[in-house]
Amino acid sequence: MTRPLLVTGGSGFIGSALIRALIRDTGESVVNVDCLTYAATAGSLAEVGGSARYAFEEVDVCDAVSLRRVFETYRPKAVLHLAAESHVDRSIDGPLAFVHSNVVGTCTLLAEARRYQAELEEAGRRAFRFLHVSTDEVYGSLGPEGAFTETSPYDPNSPYSASKAAADHFARVWYRVYGLPVIVTNCSNNYGPFQFPEKLIPNMILHAVERRPLPVYGDGRNVRDWLYVEDHVDALLAVLERGRVGETYCIGGNAERQNIEVVMRLCDILDDIRPRGDGRSFRSQITFVADRRAHDRRYAVDTSKIAREVGWRPRETFETGLRRTVKWYLENEAWWGRIRETRYRGERLGLRVSA
Repeated sequence: MTRPLLVTGGSGFIGSALIRALIRDTGESVVNVDCLTYAATAGSLAEVGGSARYAFEEVDVCDAVSLRRVFETYRPKAVLHLAAESHVDRSIDGPLAFVHSNVVGTCTLLAEARRYQAELEEAGRRAFRFLHVSTDEVYGSLGPEGAFTETSPYDPNSPYSASKAAADHFARVWYRVYGLPVIVTNCSNNYGPFQFPEKLIPNMILHAVERRPLPVYGDGRNVRDWLYVEDHVDALLAVLERGRVGETYCIGGNAERQNIEVVMRLCDILDDIRPRGDGRSFRSQITFVADRRAHDRRYAVDTSKIAREVGWRPRETFETGLRRTVKWYLENEAWWGRIRETRYRGERLGLRVSA
């Protein structure tokens, strides 16, 4: 194996999409470092598992000794750090797990990457990169106008976003204080194939086909900017290749939608390609439920910097990406059916706040 890219969290949703693209579309070698939490699914990487350019290490990013062994064994030329606990509702139920994985894990990885980079020959040391992948949720909630930029102040409103905000700050500290060549990205809401069905879009698709109520939080008018996962992967690779060390790049799909709009459009697509059969629309299953605590009202991302400096723009529209996503879930019940049977049955999370 040539000197690979080290991808943490590569068995998760975005990480697996990244690895599939690297093995399918490039000549890069990849080592996937993942501790296989509940959201990791082996089937997401079935198409690349037999490649000579792919290696897997079941390692927790909080385990410094094992990380050191991985660095010494594979001698990666860059790190793409995606490993994270990522679901807001789960962070409300259990915040300390998010602090451990997202903050302690990131700092441990940064420290081991710095140790490794310092031991490289001069050319390898100069070329090495650490890409820290984060979220627009660190910026908090927007009003009805404007968009987040790379200089927006941090104002996280959930244990998840607070843990990612802390990780972002530590990543920048490792650049400013220790000279580790870090680049930070903050992305909007991802969607697409292989997303664990606790998130809005896959959860609603599965609830719909299972003829269960479609639970929409609050009034459904919370706004998110939706980014198709393959577009996100393209952006990460572009930033790794052409982004400037020490900089931050916001990545978004330029597709703001209210949550209720997303759910209704999902219903319309399902009505078109797999009707209920009783003459009723899937919209009849929509049910409004009590809102999430501290639910951010609106996110929007200004992508002008990444377009200007890196040359990236999203290719997928929300309409085409959503239809592709719905079709994928309808055609891959074997993948999500096992998750429904063993790990997550679609129940609501984030309700244990009284304790």
